[in-house]
Amino acid sequence: MATPTLNPGEEAQLLQTIEMFEVIVQSQPGDTQSLEILKEAYSKLGREDELIGTSKRIAQAYLQQGQLSSAILEYETVLQRRPEDTDVRTALRQIEDKASSAVVQPATDAVAQAAVSDTAVARRKAVLTASEDVDDGRKTMYKIYVESKLITAGDFDLCWRNVDLTLSPTDAVEPFIQMLHDKGIFLIDKSLKLISDKSRMAFLPLDRYDVDMDLSRGFHPDVCRRWCVLPFDRMSKAILVATSNPFNQQAAKELSEATTHRLLWYIAPPIDIVANLRKVFR
Repeated sequence: MATPTLNPGEEAQLLQTIEMFEVIVQSQPGDTQSLEILKEAYSKLGREDELIGTSKRIAQAYLQQGQLSSAILEYETVLQRRPEDTDVRTALRQIEDKASSAVVQPATDAVAQAAVSDTAVARRKAVLTASEDVDDGRKTMYKIYVESKLITAGDFDLCWRNVDLTLSPTDAVEPFIQMLHDKGIFLIDKSLKLISDKSRMAFLPLDRYDVDMDLSRGFHPDVCRRWCVLPFDRMSKAILVATSNPFNQQAAKELSEATTHRLLWYIAPPIDIVANLRKVFR
């Protein structure tokens, strides 16, 4: 199939995406969502060898996570392009051998899917009757910082901002980890690594990324400013979002309600998110 013609701007954006996300997956090779973004970018550029290589990396990541069915599907997409790929055929035979000795896997997958479905239904039925009912990540952050004895409960209360949902913020609300840094309680670099490790979410240096401001402006400024989140790019049917609080379920809910696209979340420094929000929503 012929590759669509790209204008110089589109090609430059895709090359930047590849550069950024190759760095991410080098440090986190099991990050399948970043690998999928790379695969999409290579596909749009018509770089067949890199596309095939990325598909194999995705399949390997799924194998490491024990998701055999997903790995099989990914390998089969490679065979559709390269039917004689001996590495893929060997890998598929190995998966079949592994699957035959673990017949409980389909049942496990079904239980997991049911759990996800039940969670989604429960979230949809939830009614927010007061601001304290909002799951903004406070409990998880408290557990990470206070219960692990990294900071005191007093320092946590000093830096955590309870958001008033009835007010429209005129500027981006600085996140908790930035407040900790500004008050000299816990350095931002340590927080970013800690949160990335705890959430298993990839870190993205947003200052090196060409943010799609038109995309960002498609979301309500109140939501983006209140929770300090930035939708910064689109790849196929997914929208990439930067945050420094990946445990904020309310932010995820409000952004999801504004789009039919899937949201892919990345950790980014608060200072970069705030700076871009100020550019987007002047």
